[in-house]
Amino acid sequence: MSEYSNALARLRTCWSKCICHSRSKHCRFRCTTRIMTAFKGVWTQEFWRCVAAEFTATFIFVLLSVGSCTNWSAGDAQHASAPDLVLISLCFGLSIATMVQCFGHVSGAHLNPAVTVAMVMTRNLSVAKAVFYLLAQCLGSVVGAAVLYGVTPESVRGGLGVTMVQTSISAGHALVVELFITFQLVFTVFASCDPKRSDLSGSPSLAIGLSVCIGHLFAIPYTGASMNPARSFGPALVTWNWENHWVYWVAPVLGGILAASFYTFLFFPNPERKQSYSQDRSRVPFSSTKYREVQRRLSVDMLGKQPLFTVMDMEASEKKQWEPEKGKEIEVSGEVLSSV
Repeated sequence: MSEYSNALARLRTCWSKCICHSRSKHCRFRCTTRIMTAFKGVWTQEFWRCVAAEFTATFIFVLLSVGSCTNWSAGDAQHASAPDLVLISLCFGLSIATMVQCFGHVSGAHLNPAVTVAMVMTRNLSVAKAVFYLLAQCLGSVVGAAVLYGVTPESVRGGLGVTMVQTSISAGHALVVELFITFQLVFTVFASCDPKRSDLSGSPSLAIGLSVCIGHLFAIPYTGASMNPARSFGPALVTWNWENHWVYWVAPVLGGILAASFYTFLFFPNPERKQSYSQDRSRVPFSSTKYREVQRRLSVDMLGKQPLFTVMDMEASEKKQWEPEKGKEIEVSGEVLSSV
């Protein structure tokens, strides 16, 4: 009993020290700096242009693609038939290819939370930027599904293209199917948009669109072939049908992470990136010149001496990399927002 009391007393002492330390001005400043540094590059006009591109592309994609699932023969009992699987697959694939071609140079044209998470895992996109990308994608999907709901007659609206697990298979089987089709999609994204490859000839957007088409041709009978959590989220929210909806988030995200990891670290490893990882782990945070400069600029911005949209984008101008041959850090290009 005495040992328990002593342990509890030590815990209370430690907790009180932590609370007192967290209340100190220096600690509050460091915490604020950490948060603001994590969001560097977010408060720029260029980034919000990217977010708007993600919203617009996802909105158009969901409106056109999910619209192909409308069964117009449902209103005619004599000539009723199931929606054409090939038509739906081609519509989804060509829509993705078109949106990537149109918005790829602006935001990378992710249009898919699984792709965005994969970019974060491979350090092609910061976590703070990814949060806004995810919000834009989900909001674009909801707006696209809502517009489709409004312009489609109720007699042929059906389930509004909501992705649902086939009744003859379990949710676990659906999870495996969605994981594999998302794996091949994200792997195609990384393989067809890799700047290190010199053998690429053709259109990356078309390759990505064909991978989406292939996934739909295979998986529509199983799960409706989502491969995209945002694509499933919009129709599910508009129709309020959440049956097995978790499958369409867990499986694509896992498939995207696996595909990005396999391509980046196994099939096409980048020695420079591995060296960068080891250096980042060995560096002491918030002690370099870069972070001191961020603190200085943040303090100036709080005093209103600089415009809001020119302060936070430190990645594009001050990113450094260790050069072993010269024995010092050199300036390199800014953060790659996307590989698409």
